[in-house]
Amino acid sequence: MKPPHQTIAQKDMATTGLVIEGMSCASCAARVERTLKSVPGVSEATVNLATERATITGVASANSLVAAIEAIGYAAHPIQTTLQNDDEAADRKDAETAQLKQDLILAIVLALPVFILEMGSHLIPGVHEIIASSIGVQNSWHLQFILTTLVLAFPGRRFYMKGFPALARLAPDMNSLVAVGTAAAYAFSVVATFAKGVLPEGTVNVYYEAAAVIVALILLGRFLEARAKGKTSEAIKRLVGLQAKVAHVMRDGLLKDIPVVDVILGDVVEVRPGERIPVDGEVTEGRSYVDESMITGEPVPVEKKAGGKVVGGTVNQTGAFTLRATAVGSQTILAQIIRMVEQAQGSKLPIQAVVDKVTLWFVPMVMAAAVLTFLVWLVFGPPPALTFALVNAVAVLIIACPCAMGLATPTSIMVGTGRGAEIGVLFRKGEALQLLKDARVVAVDKTGTLTEGRPVLTDLEIATGFDRTEVLALVASTESRSEHPIARAIVEIATGEGIVLPIPSRFESITGMGVRAMVDGTRVEVGADRYMGGLGLDVRVFEKDAERLGNEGKSPLYAAIDGRLAAILAVADPIKPDTPMAIAALHQLGLKVAMISGDNRHTVQSIARQLGIDDVEAEVLPEGKIEAVRRLRAAHGQIAFVGDGINDAPALAEADVGLAIGTGTDVAMESADVVLMSGSLQGVPNAIALSKATIGNIRQNLFWAFAYNTALIPVAAGVLYPVWGVLLSPVFAAGAMALSSVFVVGNALRLRRFQPPLVIAPS
Repeated sequence: MKPPHQTIAQKDMATTGLVIEGMSCASCAARVERTLKSVPGVSEATVNLATERATITGVASANSLVAAIEAIGYAAHPIQTTLQNDDEAADRKDAETAQLKQDLILAIVLALPVFILEMGSHLIPGVHEIIASSIGVQNSWHLQFILTTLVLAFPGRRFYMKGFPALARLAPDMNSLVAVGTAAAYAFSVVATFAKGVLPEGTVNVYYEAAAVIVALILLGRFLEARAKGKTSEAIKRLVGLQAKVAHVMRDGLLKDIPVVDVILGDVVEVRPGERIPVDGEVTEGRSYVDESMITGEPVPVEKKAGGKVVGGTVNQTGAFTLRATAVGSQTILAQIIRMVEQAQGSKLPIQAVVDKVTLWFVPMVMAAAVLTFLVWLVFGPPPALTFALVNAVAVLIIACPCAMGLATPTSIMVGTGRGAEIGVLFRKGEALQLLKDARVVAVDKTGTLTEGRPVLTDLEIATGFDRTEVLALVASTESRSEHPIARAIVEIATGEGIVLPIPSRFESITGMGVRAMVDGTRVEVGADRYMGGLGLDVRVFEKDAERLGNEGKSPLYAAIDGRLAAILAVADPIKPDTPMAIAALHQLGLKVAMISGDNRHTVQSIARQLGIDDVEAEVLPEGKIEAVRRLRAAHGQIAFVGDGINDAPALAEADVGLAIGTGTDVAMESADVVLMSGSLQGVPNAIALSKATIGNIRQNLFWAFAYNTALIPVAAGVLYPVWGVLLSPVFAAGAMALSSVFVVGNALRLRRFQPPLVIAPS
């Protein structure tokens, strides 16, 4: 069950978004988050390593938040939310990636000779003799010293400029691990090269290759990670890219091309064939088909004519039309979608809480483990003990980077929610991703969810001696004076068939019975069986039809023309064509399906039988839907409620996960956790399947991240040496560490290929 509603004081709190620069691992994110939470006036703060953003709720000013972050060594600035691409942020990311690539190439060029000179003699027989007889071992060490110094001073300087200050603040991070590890290997090698007399006998050796190659490998990992992380946000980039840049607007009697950001409410905008629609609006003139798949997930273009609603970012097909702008800027549907996806991508799942607790203390624990490793080898290790102690301590420092742990959850959330947006499933709250997969029962509202939400004339059987068109014209003319939804449905079907309706006279509505009127001198009466009985008419001639309609959950009406029984008709809210398939898909996922409706029990149970629905809550008033949700939860377990997001708000809020059926033009459904843009129930099994896939992906990532560190830190410390004589070289430790982060991000990117179990059919 969800937490209680916010108090008024909480609602008054502002939400501030910050871009955080300089975070390199999960412990960085945890430290920034803890710092933000300590700022006076902050009630809640979350930091996302993958998006490099922080979301803060409270009354603290942005300046005080930025100052707190800068005090612990990171840079921050407020997020400027806009539909246009954030060129500044994109340029900064591109510059960072370009600098990484440049540093990586330089590190490889400088480190490769060091690796060949030192490790070649260990890997290839005869290389040591060649080096000794040509340039000499000491000169080889001098050359390695020069090359390694260049590696550490230029490509590797980023680790020292950030790592040592963090260590001095007693807040070590990944940079600190790399800085201490490579500096230790480098310092020992420098002493061995230029002051070997101070080292114990048998310990004189150099480890320049460890320091140089570690820097190169970690830069390689960061470069690959940066490129992969860029792909995790491609869904947002594609959504932002859907915004048209220019609009053809009628101003002062002239058609002018202006930037979309300058369009104002009420502007008349021309849309030409093949163009993206610039803003949300209502068609005023013209006719065309519009591809709305980016909003609804439906592949078939939708016809638009005068009075039709269109959404900015969708694609006009071959026709041309004009529209009147009804929403611009941040109020458009596309802006709302982008905002929802960004919020979901920046949120934290409950599963992340354990990870945060571990990563906050992980780096200090690793440094303690490295110190312990050094001391144990120094005291108990075989000769040369100092060498063994140094190599194994450096390996522990290098292999234990918590990057993979920090990226495991947010990268999967980013890709999963982005993929959801592409298939018409918007996760307004990230935690819905985790909760939805645990649903045991899906409760659905009937009207507008299972059904079309508007009554239509479904049956019209004519008595012998009457003409269908004539009867329909007379009945529709009579009903045209009534405001009842049933009357409107009858009129709509008649006008849709091109029937011209005469103007009725002497119209009268008889409460609880029916209506009567004179149409072109003909007396017409329409109503229930008791009304016909009062007129002395026997409705048993339609007995079989009435029985059939009753079994279908429809209430029959009768029409009499000049005192003779002329027809039986029924008006009903028809089931959506895609509803049966969606119910079947939910059953295939192992879920119970329940229906909650305010309609009479007979009608509701009839629909439930047709669809194979497991449980029914009928004749439920709007305020009673909360109790209905609670009863279903008690009977079946965790519940997801599906409604239209308007009159179902209480039930959407009460359910463990609320899913609002959108229409493609109304996504501002504050009570729902998930919005299904297509207006189709088929989005529900798609959302649940995506939830299962995303959480499964997160668990894979977390297993890898924790198993990697749990298994390899002891190996790096040398626990296998007493039994098998196996030690892990710091160079291989650096390679494994770099690949672990790339593996996690790459695994998350597999969600981009997620295929929904149901392709949304055109409505």
